[in-house]
Amino acid sequence: MGVEIKESAVSDAEFEEMKRFVRDYLTASVESEEDGGRMRWYPWHSAEYRFNHILNVVKLATRIAEREGADVDVVRVAALFHDISKLEAEQEVHAEEGARVAREYLTTHGDFPQSFVEQVCQVVADHSYQGPLDDVSLETQSLIEADILDKVGANGAALMLLRMGYEARTHMDAAEMVERVLERGRDATDRINSDAAESIAHERLKRVKWFREWLEGEVPQMDHETEPDDESGAEDASAGTDSGAESPVDSDKR
Repeated sequence: MGVEIKESAVSDAEFEEMKRFVRDYLTASVESEEDGGRMRWYPWHSAEYRFNHILNVVKLATRIAEREGADVDVVRVAALFHDISKLEAEQEVHAEEGARVAREYLTTHGDFPQSFVEQVCQVVADHSYQGPLDDVSLETQSLIEADILDKVGANGAALMLLRMGYEARTHMDAAEMVERVLERGRDATDRINSDAAESIAHERLKRVKWFREWLEGEVPQMDHETEPDDESGAEDASAGTDSGAESPVDSDKR
């Protein structure tokens, strides 16, 4: 017997059109606000950063879905729409608003099956769920895990270093910032369920540990600030980082 090849519900052209719509929607969300959009004064809350985050999540969620047996089309499209309302809606309702926008788009563009539209919108609406991932669909789990993982690793470290520049902090604070990325990574590995996501988290945490070791080797006295793999040091570093502004890692909760 031959292997049955499932026809994709979304063509490459349709997906590219969705990407353009999401990018333009985010840009319009910022431009429509007199103050420049929600938290526009933090670079990672710009339309450019948000769209890049979305593309990262699409890539990660697709990888997880393929390995775990989730519906890849549902996951890809839901990942693309999951933060579309992030810059215009309150954090508590941005998932539901994103599902509303996704439904409006999918029902007015193309001829997508109603069951597909319902699945996508449900995953978008559920992606902010904070409970056990055993309680959600495999598609929702894939998206939530990808959303978590985008803040872990080199990308998370880069965001923290951006914060340092924004706050005019010196390079001597870098170890403290990187330690917070490691702490977030450890928290992430405690929540994620799938083997695929655990593998990605392990690789990303390893990169951050290497980066921290390089910093400690090149910046005098930095190795005295935090000890590698010292859990208590991570807690102290996290507690000591409170300049009155939210961390790009901590502020971007699902």
